[in-house]
Amino acid sequence: MTSKELEKAFQEAVAQINRHKEPFPADFLLRLYAYYKRATNDYGRPSSKKQIINAFKTNALFQTKNISADEAKERYIELVNNYFLYRK
Repeated sequence: MTSKELEKAFQEAVAQINRHKEPFPADFLLRLYAYYKRATNDYGRPSSKKQIINAFKTNALFQTKNISADEAKERYIELVNNYFLYRK
C-alpha cells in the first residue's frame, strides 16, 4: 500500500468511527485513541477532566511508543475493520 493509499484508508476508518452512533467498548476506544495519536503525531497530553481516564490514555500511548506513524495507521485501520466485521 502506498503512503497515499494508506492515508486514504486511515481517513476512511476515522470517518467510519465518527459516523458510528452506538457506544464502543472502553478498551477499544483506548486502542483507537493511542493509534490515532501516534498516527497523527499528536503528542499532546490527555485532557480529560478525570485523572483516571488520563492515566489509562497515557498508558495506551506508552504502549504505542515504539511504532511508526504508518504502522499506527495500519493498526488503526485493522482495528476498525475487525470491529465492524465481528460485531454483526
